[in-house]
Amino acid sequence: MSLTTNLLLFKVNYGREPIIGFEIRKKRKYAKAEEFVKEMKEIHEKAKVVLKKLQKEMKKYANRNKKKSVEYKVGDIVLLSIKDLTWQMMNRKTEKLTEKFVGLYKIKKIILENTVKLELPVLVKIHLVVNVSRIAMYQK
Repeated sequence: MSLTTNLLLFKVNYGREPIIGFEIRKKRKYAKAEEFVKEMKEIHEKAKVVLKKLQKEMKKYANRNKKKSVEYKVGDIVLLSIKDLTWQMMNRKTEKLTEKFVGLYKIKKIILENTVKLELPVLVKIHLVVNVSRIAMYQK
């Protein structure tokens, strides 16, 4: 039984209670089929309403601790995280003492709200489009 709709999932999918054992099916007329279709539509509409309500509640609780992201603009100067550059940082003595962000790179283009295209030198061997979680705003 579904806790959200208080209906058996079998009834939501097939519009009837499951048959247990060997029962002979009765022949039905078209009026019964129309009644069945009407009943199924009602059940599905009720389930949709309940699930939409639960979806809104889940979204509210999932987003309650979400923090606002930084708004980047074309031309902003940012620092790049070294998480993607570990193989380029191998000649460093200790990982513990290396900086977490490197460079001063310019944002060339905003792709989506969470991805930007950077103006990177040829020596940096990563893709030019990065997620905003991999960059930090440079503050003078």
